[in-house]
Amino acid sequence: MSIVAPAGTLPATFRAKRRLGFNTRVSFNDEAGPARGLRDGIELFKAAERLGYQSGWAYQRHFDHYLSSPIPFFAAVGQHTSHITLGSAVIPMRYQDPILLAEAAATADLLIGERLELAISTGANAAFDAVFGAVDTDARTEAKRRQARFLAAIAGEVLHTVDGPGQGAPEGTELRVTPHSPTLRSRIRQGSASLSSAVQAAELGIGLISGTVQHDHAEGESFGEYQARAIEAFRATWRQRRGTEPPPVTVAASILVGTTAELREKYAAYDLERQTKGIGASRPAGALEPTAPAIQPPGVQISPVFHGTPDQVIEAVLKDPGLAAADEIVLFLPPAFGLAENVRLLADLVQTVAPSLGWSPTA
Repeated sequence: MSIVAPAGTLPATFRAKRRLGFNTRVSFNDEAGPARGLRDGIELFKAAERLGYQSGWAYQRHFDHYLSSPIPFFAAVGQHTSHITLGSAVIPMRYQDPILLAEAAATADLLIGERLELAISTGANAAFDAVFGAVDTDARTEAKRRQARFLAAIAGEVLHTVDGPGQGAPEGTELRVTPHSPTLRSRIRQGSASLSSAVQAAELGIGLISGTVQHDHAEGESFGEYQARAIEAFRATWRQRRGTEPPPVTVAASILVGTTAELREKYAAYDLERQTKGIGASRPAGALEPTAPAIQPPGVQISPVFHGTPDQVIEAVLKDPGLAAADEIVLFLPPAFGLAENVRLLADLVQTVAPSLGWSPTA
C-alpha cells in the first residue's frame, strides 16, 4: 500500500479508537516445540500490557501448530498480567461442548478478575467430524444450537430440573453451570465474517468482532466498505431490537508499520505472500498445508495489509471505511513472526500510528 499523505485531524467519519488490541495464534514450530510457543505467548501478552494495549486475543485452531485450547492459556496469562482483557478470536462452536466450555470459561474468568472476552463463531469450518463425531444436521445449524446452549449456560439459566432418581442430585434440583461469573455474558462477542452474522449478533444481544475474512460482498465492493456496512447493520439492528446504544465494535486488521527500510521490505513481502497464498500465508515450520484455495472464490475477500512508512499507514487506515467505523482495532500478527518481531510490531504501532487514531495507552 503506497498512499502518501500527512496525518492530520481525524476525519468526521472516523471514530476515535479508545481501545487497541492484538490477535495472535500462539504458534510454534517444529524446532522450538509447543512449550516454547506457549511461554512466548505469555511473554507477548505481558509486553503488550506494558505498552498500554487494552486487549489481547488468541485464535483457536485444532490439530496444527497453533493454540488449540485458549481457555487454560488465558488462565495462565491472567496470572502474569493485571488489567489487559483476554479474548478468544474466535472459538468455532461446531466442535465445542457448550456446557463444558461454559464451565471452563466461567472458571477462567473468575481466576483472572473478570477479564475474559470470548468471541465465538457459527460459520462452517474445517470438517473434523471423524474426530469429534458427526451430527444429523449441517455444521452451521449445529453451531447455532450449541451457541444458544452456551449463552444460556453462562447466563446462569436453569439447564435442567431433576425430575427423577439417578440424575446426580435430589429431585427438584435446578441445575446451573458452576461456578457462575455474573458479568461474563456481557463480554461475549460474535466473530463475524458476513452481514448476516453481524445482524445475528445484535439479535442475540452479544458484541461484535469483525475478522480478516469476509463473505458475501457485492460486486466491486471493497473489504472495508463491506465491513462498514456490516457494522452499521449490527448497530441498527441492536437499536431497533433493544432500544439502547450497541456495545463497542472491534475489527481485526493487518497493520505493519515500517519504521526502517528493512522492515518496509519485510512487510511488503508478507503482503505479497498474503495476496498469493491467502489465509495460508506466514505459516510456522511444520504447520499443515492449507486446503483452502489461495485465490478466494467470488464474494469472499481477505483483509488488506496496511504497510509502509508511518505516514502512509496512518493515511491508509484513516481512509478505510471498516476501520473508520470500528471502536477498537485489533492488530493481527503474522503467525510465523517470532516473539521479538511481534513485540516490535506492537511497539511501533503504539509509538507511530496509534496516537493519530485518537488512542491513548492504559494508565
